[in-house]
Amino acid sequence: MTDAAARGAHRARYRRILSFAGREFLKIWWFELVLPRLGMSRVAERTRGPRMQTFARRFHTLAVELGGLMIKVGQFMSSRLDVLPPEITKELEGLQDEVPAVPTSAIRALAEAELGIPLERAYAWFDDTPVAAASLGQVHRARLSALDAADTGLEDVVVKVQRPGIDEIVAVDLAALRRVARWLTRVRLVADRVDAPALVEEFAETSREEIDYLHEAASAERFRENFADDPRVGMPEIVWERSTRRVLTLSDVTAIKINDTDALRAAGIDPAQVAEVFAEVMFDQVFTHSFVHADPHPGNIFVTPISSTDAAAGRFRLTFIDFGMMAEIPASLRDGLRTLLIAVTGRDSRGLVAAAQEIGVLLPSADTRELERALTALFARFGGMGFAELSKVDPREFRDFAEEFGDMVRSLPLQLPENMLLLIRAVSLTSGMCSGLDPAFNVWDAAEPYAGRLLRDESGNIVQAFASQAMDTMNTTWRLPKRIDDIITRVDDGTVSFDTSRLERRLDRLEGIARRIASGVLFAAMLIGGALLVPAVPPLGITLICVSALPLLHSLFAGVGRRGPR
Repeated sequence: MTDAAARGAHRARYRRILSFAGREFLKIWWFELVLPRLGMSRVAERTRGPRMQTFARRFHTLAVELGGLMIKVGQFMSSRLDVLPPEITKELEGLQDEVPAVPTSAIRALAEAELGIPLERAYAWFDDTPVAAASLGQVHRARLSALDAADTGLEDVVVKVQRPGIDEIVAVDLAALRRVARWLTRVRLVADRVDAPALVEEFAETSREEIDYLHEAASAERFRENFADDPRVGMPEIVWERSTRRVLTLSDVTAIKINDTDALRAAGIDPAQVAEVFAEVMFDQVFTHSFVHADPHPGNIFVTPISSTDAAAGRFRLTFIDFGMMAEIPASLRDGLRTLLIAVTGRDSRGLVAAAQEIGVLLPSADTRELERALTALFARFGGMGFAELSKVDPREFRDFAEEFGDMVRSLPLQLPENMLLLIRAVSLTSGMCSGLDPAFNVWDAAEPYAGRLLRDESGNIVQAFASQAMDTMNTTWRLPKRIDDIITRVDDGTVSFDTSRLERRLDRLEGIARRIASGVLFAAMLIGGALLVPAVPPLGITLICVSALPLLHSLFAGVGRRGPR
C-alpha cells in the first residue's frame, strides 16, 4: 500500500468511528432524554432491548472490520456480565476470538526485519498457522534452535508479533477517541463527573506501552517476582535473545482457557473453585503487590492442571499471559481501596462514603447524609446477595430503589479519577469472569475473608503506632525528674543567692507527680496493648493486662502519707 493510499485508509477509518459514535449519541439523546420529557417513557422502555441488541450487533461489525483499539472496547463490554444486559454481552463475546489473522507473509517479513535474521535461523521451526490473532498482535508456535534451547532451558515457545502498521492504526483510533472525549465535555452530566480527555490520554499512554513488547516483557518479569512463591499462579518465561520492541518470544504455557467450563470439568476441576481462586489472586494483585493485570479476559488466562501430593497446592494453577496492559496502584489509592473494601464487607455506609472521598470518587464538599441513608437501605435489602440471588429479585424493586435514590446520587459531585481507568477495567473483567464461571458466585464470600485480613493488618499497624507513641511519651515523662534534678544541681552549684527551699519542695512534688503520670501512661499502654493482643496472642495479652495493675497501684497510691508542708 502506497503512502497516499494508507493516509486515505486512515482518514476513512477516523470518519467511520466518529460517524458511529455520533449516530449512537443521537439515538441515546432522543430515546433516553427527549421522549421521557414528552411523556413517552414507555416507548423508550419498550424499545430499549431491541435497540441495545442492534447497537451491539453494529459495534460488533465495526470492531471486527476495523480491529485495533475497537476490539479492546468490545472486549471490555462483553465481560460485563454482571452489569450490561445479555443483549450486549452475548453479541460481543465472540470478539475475544474473532479477530481476523494477518497473512503469514506479512508477519514473517516484520519478524525478520525486527530480529535481523531469517526466521529459519532464529527458530528451528516456525508454524505459519497462528495460534491466536489479537487486536494488536498475532501469536505463532515455534521451537528454539538447539543452541538457544541449551542456553534457556526451553524448547517449545510462542512468538508474538505485532500487526504490521499497528502504530498508525492506534494513532488514528486515539485521535478519534480524543474527538469523542471533546464531545463528552459538552454533556454536563458527563463533564461534571469524568474528565474524558484526561482518561483518553491515560488510555493513550497505556496503548503505547502495550505495543512495546520490551515493556511487556519487563512487566511479565515483575509479575513473576511478585508471585514467585505462590503455587496458585503461573506465567511464561521470556526468551530475551529473541525479543524486540515488536517481537516477543516466550515459553509455551497454553492450557485450558479459563472460561471453557466443559474442559475444566473434564479435567476434574470445579469452575466455581476456579472463580474463587481467581478472585483471591486479583485481590492480591491490588492490595498486596499494587501491580494488576488489567486485561484478564478469557484469552489471557489459562487453567493449568497440576498433579501434586500437596493438598495445599490445589489441583490447578492460573497461568496469566499478555502483560501489555498493567495497572500500577499508588499507595494513596491502595489505602483508599482498603478502606473501601473493609467498609463494603462490613456494610458500613459511613465508612464507604469516607473511602469514596479518600479515593477521590466523591469530592469532600459533598453533603453525604442522604447518600449514607441510601447506602444503609441498600445494604439492608441487598447486602450479601450474590449475582444469582440478585437475579431473582423483582425488577420493580430495583426500579423503585433507582427512582428513589437516582436523583440524589446524580446531584452529588462525583468524578472518576484518572488513575482508576485500568483498575476499573480489571475489576469489571474479573467480576464478569467469576459470574460466568459460577452463576452463584457471591462477591461477598470472596471479599469478606480478604477484608478481615486487611482489618487485622490495620489493627496491627494501629497497635504499633500506639505503642511507639506511648513509649515516646513514657520516655519523655520518665526523664523529667532527672532533668529537674539537673536544674536543681546547676542552681546549687551556681552563684544564685536566693532561698530555694520552697522551690525545692515544689519540685519534689512535681517529681512525684511526674512519676505517677509515667505510671499512669504505662498502665494505659499495657492495658490497651493487652486487650488488642488477646484475640491474636491470648497468653501475652492476658499477661500484659495483669501486669498493668502494678503501674496502676503506683499511680494511685505513690506519695500517700508523705505529704509535707507546702
